[in-house]
Amino acid sequence: MSHDAKPKPVPRPVGEVVGQSVPRPDAREKVTGRALYTDDLVLPGMLHGALLGSPHPHARILSYDTSRAKALPGVRAVLTAEDLPPVDIGPVIKDQPLLARGRVRYSGEPVAAVAAVDLPTARRALALIDIRYEVLPAALDVDAALSPDAPVIHAPRGEGHPNVATHIRLVEGEPDKVWARCDAIIEDVYETPAQQHVYLEPCTTLAAVDPDTGRITIHTSTQTAFRVQAITAEALAVPMSRIRVQVPRVGGAFGGKVESTNQPITVALAKAAGAPVRLTFSRTDDMRMMRSRHGARIHMRTGATRDGRILARQVRIHYDTGAYADDGPFVAAIGSYFSRGPYRIPHVDVECWSVYTNKLRAGAFRGFGNPQVHFASEIQVDRLAEALGMDPIELRLRNALETGEKWLGGAPVESGTLRACLEKAREVSDWHRRRERPSTTSPGKRRGIGMAAVGHVSALLGSSATVRLNEDGTVNVSTGAVDTGQGSDTALAQVAAGALGLSLEQINFSRPDTDTSPYDWCTGGTRTTFTVGHVIAEACEQVREQLFEHASSMLERPVKQLELRPGGIVGVRGEPGLSTTFGAISGYALYVAGGPIIASSRWLFPAWQLDTRRTTVEGLPSMGNGFFVFAAQVAEVEVDEVTGKVDVLEAWCVHDVGRALNPAAAAGQVQGGFVQGLGYALTEELVWKDGHLVNPSMGGYKVPGALDVPVAIHAVLLEQAFGPGPFGAKGVAEVGVVGAAPAIINAIRHATGARIHQIPATGERVLRALLAHEDPAAKEA
Repeated sequence: MSHDAKPKPVPRPVGEVVGQSVPRPDAREKVTGRALYTDDLVLPGMLHGALLGSPHPHARILSYDTSRAKALPGVRAVLTAEDLPPVDIGPVIKDQPLLARGRVRYSGEPVAAVAAVDLPTARRALALIDIRYEVLPAALDVDAALSPDAPVIHAPRGEGHPNVATHIRLVEGEPDKVWARCDAIIEDVYETPAQQHVYLEPCTTLAAVDPDTGRITIHTSTQTAFRVQAITAEALAVPMSRIRVQVPRVGGAFGGKVESTNQPITVALAKAAGAPVRLTFSRTDDMRMMRSRHGARIHMRTGATRDGRILARQVRIHYDTGAYADDGPFVAAIGSYFSRGPYRIPHVDVECWSVYTNKLRAGAFRGFGNPQVHFASEIQVDRLAEALGMDPIELRLRNALETGEKWLGGAPVESGTLRACLEKAREVSDWHRRRERPSTTSPGKRRGIGMAAVGHVSALLGSSATVRLNEDGTVNVSTGAVDTGQGSDTALAQVAAGALGLSLEQINFSRPDTDTSPYDWCTGGTRTTFTVGHVIAEACEQVREQLFEHASSMLERPVKQLELRPGGIVGVRGEPGLSTTFGAISGYALYVAGGPIIASSRWLFPAWQLDTRRTTVEGLPSMGNGFFVFAAQVAEVEVDEVTGKVDVLEAWCVHDVGRALNPAAAAGQVQGGFVQGLGYALTEELVWKDGHLVNPSMGGYKVPGALDVPVAIHAVLLEQAFGPGPFGAKGVAEVGVVGAAPAIINAIRHATGARIHQIPATGERVLRALLAHEDPAAKEA
């Protein structure tokens, strides 16, 4: 749908499948342990791979000696950068080798790879590899990296500081001229941590090379078969047509498997060893070698008039992108794009830097730069409401973007439902009562309630699908979309069933395979149900047209009189007894006229080009924005005055999902997002000391456990169907994580008066903030 085109009416599904909380077909095999993940797969003669990580955050590689490792019985291949094509990869900036070449840039960076008959032998071989280093000065945080005498992490690519991977500037209105008109101004600095994805299944790949044809087959845990194919081809200088990628069950990803993980190096090992190789990371290796969420420091200033109209905002964002750019330029773009928040603020000045440091690379993570800026924005809006003597929800309502208004940069808000989300959140949480009279609690504990408004996007980039009618009237649906555990296969099957009036048992949904599946960019960006569902619905519409064309001949009635009936039946309106089945129509098409009934659809979500007449733009990388979606989240907390420990007691998450294709699955996404955001707010943080990650394990990295999560996370699904998503559905997957942290921190503020500007809000940080609140001379958290 063009942004300028009049939207089509939202179609209605046929039958009762859409809107039902149907069980997921893969549920039983997963809970019984029968589901096959990549690490469960075994091929004849398979070897085991392992990677050696750098012991230094920054060092020059002087020499390799792999002779002892190669001599170890059972070792079949040992690789360093000298054995690989001199190719650097990266989605935006080509700066990353498969194995460190000439220099290591973070502690844990892979420098050598081994394939052996078993994993213990492979790990022993790693210990026998001798690499001589010259240790170099390291830039271990953004301030150090941006100092005039900072060590240069990558060769300069142009003007400006060499350690800046991306610089973006967006200006609307006249921000420098309006501050004097503001009756209240809030200015603060906010810090967010590097968060680990903690997917249940570590990164794993099984690669095999056909000895006769040289064709490569990859089985892997990924969010995108086609990106893996393209990146592996690029990294190893192999034509894409020589690579096949198949995706078994995937045990979570959250953005950490959007780009390549260990697929290219596993293929390189398989080629060198002349045998299949499986490389599965340990949890520690995964945490040391893969990716994290970008840590960020955000300086924000917001001003409003006394009647609650937010007039101006200035934002300065520094994202720590780690040793390699990876998706950092896009994360910086999203952060800049959403830094105004879902509000009507006419004067805005945003500047953002993605900065190289000698730490683990940061990449895509659920929310993609938006949780960081929402954390700062939503805390600042609460402070602004406090300064104006206004209820926080009321201030947001006065400034919430409405349908037809423009986002920062000029993209139209086509379904502006933030007001409805805010009003519903106020109602279901009993906001006014809890805000004015917090629930009583035991001595030494304080309770409070806080909230956050959320704006995000669904859709993004391209997808395709094929729908084929079988001879018995059942349907095969094929896409390249990967179900990473979120249940998209079920929702997409419901789309096909609803479009054709079939039961789920009549829909066969195939697994992603680059040899046979239609293209899909990626499972990520809150796009799969929206974008892939769109192309499935369109392909089903083409199948319906073919069905009606043949049924018209068979029933001797014009097409305009035909209708779909539940159960795979085409009938005649007004003639209940006159109909034919999909199976009969398929047989007619196969053996009498027309040929097989099959249809394909493709779609690229139309990207919005920023309106440079209203927005001054510098350095923003090309990107497709998406379809705006909204939510409001409320959290009630209890704070221990002695220890600073925070317990989240209850949460209300109101999301406009458009149309809930599977309400239980949508609610699960909302609740899961909130829990991930709870960890971001209170407990999760990757910690480095002298450039080395000190907590690369589940023992040292604290994710919320069952006792840390509130029993009641109320997922309230508003259904305001609109837009090109299937039956008006909108994306929900990332949205739940975006507002959780500021809602929790605002609740702490309401309970205690303490200001928290850095997360996670550990007991120590909260206690320091409490003491600072009671003693203004003390330092704030």
